[in-house]
Amino acid sequence: MRSAVEELTSLKREITEGPDAAATRRQRDKGKLTVRERIELLLDEGSFHEVEPLRRHRAQGFGLERRRPHTDGVVTGWGTVEGRTVFVYAHDFRIFGGALGEAHAEKIHKIMDMAIAAGAPLVSLNDGAGARIQEGVTALAGYGGIFTRNTRASGVIPQISVMLGPCAGGAAYSPALTDFVFMVRDTSQMFITGPDVVKAVTGEEISQNGLGGADVHAETSGVCHFAYDDEETCLAEVRYLLSLLPQNNRERPPAAPSGDPADRRCEELLDLVPADGNRPYDMRRVIESLVDDGDYLEVHERWATNVLVALARLDGQVVGIVANQPQSLAGVLDINASEKAARFVQMCDAFNIPIVTLLDVPGFLPGVDQEHGGIIRHGAKLLYAYCNATVPRIQLILRKAYGGAYIVMDSRSVGADLSYAWPTNEIAVMGAEGAANVIFRRQIAGADDPEAMRARMVKEYKAELMHPYYAAERGLVDDVIDPAETRQVLIRSLHMLRTKHADLPSRKHGNPPQ
Repeated sequence: MRSAVEELTSLKREITEGPDAAATRRQRDKGKLTVRERIELLLDEGSFHEVEPLRRHRAQGFGLERRRPHTDGVVTGWGTVEGRTVFVYAHDFRIFGGALGEAHAEKIHKIMDMAIAAGAPLVSLNDGAGARIQEGVTALAGYGGIFTRNTRASGVIPQISVMLGPCAGGAAYSPALTDFVFMVRDTSQMFITGPDVVKAVTGEEISQNGLGGADVHAETSGVCHFAYDDEETCLAEVRYLLSLLPQNNRERPPAAPSGDPADRRCEELLDLVPADGNRPYDMRRVIESLVDDGDYLEVHERWATNVLVALARLDGQVVGIVANQPQSLAGVLDINASEKAARFVQMCDAFNIPIVTLLDVPGFLPGVDQEHGGIIRHGAKLLYAYCNATVPRIQLILRKAYGGAYIVMDSRSVGADLSYAWPTNEIAVMGAEGAANVIFRRQIAGADDPEAMRARMVKEYKAELMHPYYAAERGLVDDVIDPAETRQVLIRSLHMLRTKHADLPSRKHGNPPQ
């Protein structure tokens, strides 16, 4: 027995060290960590328990039968992050370039099934060259099994994809099916067809990073939620995100003790937000003022910047924040902003995270490109997400809330539990100037001094329909509050709503706008 154990220990040591020193050196020369170094950074020290480290492929042909390394190029198992169970699979680029074959896929399938059964988050550390060509269609079938499990796990357990190397072809669809995608600049890329294929088909020349690098997906495509300069920072932020998420859809997010008083007044808000609705300000500073210790995790920070979505804590409890950003396109809703906010609302609702919506929106972005691009169906995605959400929902109107954008941004009429407003709120079908031009166009056109008449009509419209208490008088706003008391009001309201229960109609699933 002792001899057998010594042999096992030696074999396990070889597996842990990796295929050979040259392969490890090539990995480091690219500025990348090894697979086990990445897992060590992700998980609590000493907590990783590996599954199937002795697995080897059984494929024949093209010399594969003479090359059968253990793990088959993917390390799978579970560990803990801040003491809570997390499942992980990580490609080892040093073995077959991290390419997926039959045995490789079966290991991933198994760990995904375990994560779903255990009700714990799944993190994939992606650094692979796609399907293993030598294994043909069985490799492609392996991806099908991954996609199926991604879909079954959607809204059941948090799924996080961390891109630490190339991800091309069909392999890119697995990260697209998960809740969050992290990327590292210069070393990770995602695309369906690579630069060579693009050049052959269209004649366009572009680099791998130019086609599918971290900055492209963080700013242009919206595929990537978080982009970082190095793997260490990236994996540290994955740990932070996990600390804000529940283990599964049956639990609430973990609470954390807060040293920030729940009754703290936010006097700075009285000067931060200009009363003039045409003057911009940074909504991030409003969020910093409201949340515990000014700490929050912004999602999709560089894509669709006219709307902000973030995870934060109020009195130690996790909340999701959706907010217009007046510094970008005046905070209007457009196609990308609607999609960004809708996906975030759906994620929060799936994982029992209350939603606070901060409104300062002049409407939807007008333009031929927006209309032809489908702003109607894309804007409807956000409307659908809010209407379908059963978690506690609070709306806060800071200044402007015009037209359909007011309704879409979680108004009382679409199911917000509570709606509050600051004394600077303006809730209306449109701005006073536009409304006056429509309603009083004949009087203005027939006046001796049209400009003076227009100014008078604008003032009259504001006085009648846009004063800060108009919506509150009609029960569409629950209260008009002192901005300095906003944090207190939100915390008290969320505490009351913690026991909220809402049932949706019995159905197989909805058919959201696409």
